[in-house]
Amino acid sequence: MSKSFRALMTGLVDYAGLFPPAKLEMAKAAENFARDSMGAHAWAQGRFICPATRLDELSEHAASLMPGTHATSGYREHADMVEPWRVSVVCDTELGAALDAIDAFNARHSEEQNGRAQADSIEIRVQKVGAIDEALDVLPEDVFPYFEVPVEGDCRGFVTAVAGNSAAAKIRCGGITPDAFPTSAQVAAFIHACADAQVPFKATAGLHHPVRAEYPLTYEANPPRGVMHGYVNVFLAAALVSRGGLERERTAQLLEETDAAAFEFTDEHASWGGASVDLAALAEVRERFALSYGSCSFEEPVGDAKRLGWM
Repeated sequence: MSKSFRALMTGLVDYAGLFPPAKLEMAKAAENFARDSMGAHAWAQGRFICPATRLDELSEHAASLMPGTHATSGYREHADMVEPWRVSVVCDTELGAALDAIDAFNARHSEEQNGRAQADSIEIRVQKVGAIDEALDVLPEDVFPYFEVPVEGDCRGFVTAVAGNSAAAKIRCGGITPDAFPTSAQVAAFIHACADAQVPFKATAGLHHPVRAEYPLTYEANPPRGVMHGYVNVFLAAALVSRGGLERERTAQLLEETDAAAFEFTDEHASWGGASVDLAALAEVRERFALSYGSCSFEEPVGDAKRLGWM
């Protein structure tokens, strides 16, 4: 594996197994996350994503799998080597109630015998710019917010409202029906808005695969199919935009790229279409700007990258 692809993938995939199309039971999702956190590709894993209203359920089913003195026998030997689980909380209730649930979860899992974990970020969907300021007024400093903004129109007002705060924007890149996917032009506009305002971002939904192509949208028999954005397309585009290497039209072209051979990853740089970003810059972009994306599968992003010879 090249150093540049490892830099692109490090901590990239937040695990959202509770959400469609996987929509797993809590016990199974927690087991998957625990297994992957000790697997060969644990370095590519990010946070466990959980709705605020299900944090108690997460504690019930996952405490024995988390690092700590009460880890089950299958995980105990690794408990001291694994960092506390990091949890990103989706705000699916009133914000104050969600923050209370986070406080209770963190207090419970600060004690090793309960399993070590910390809910250190919250994801909030907003439809009005003013909702961002309202949330920022009450959010504690130890909970980092991601504001999911609409991209159907001009998203710059939303992104500007996030700017200058310890916060990030969030873009939804797909769903379980073809009409849930934003256009490449809309994704490009979002990335450029974030870069211009120096606002970090994460993505969610519809990024199971490295390169843009048509795929099944669910795991059901005879599922709907649609063209899905590739996570390599999105995050390499973000790196190149952040470093001034792409104008918006070219960014949209990169997002439309369907040929894996058009991407190059070496120990020195990652490139597409004559534009490149060096290893150090790529690592910095991933750490400070293009932060992560949520996927209900960890196996698919990793498996596809392995089949392409990138991992």
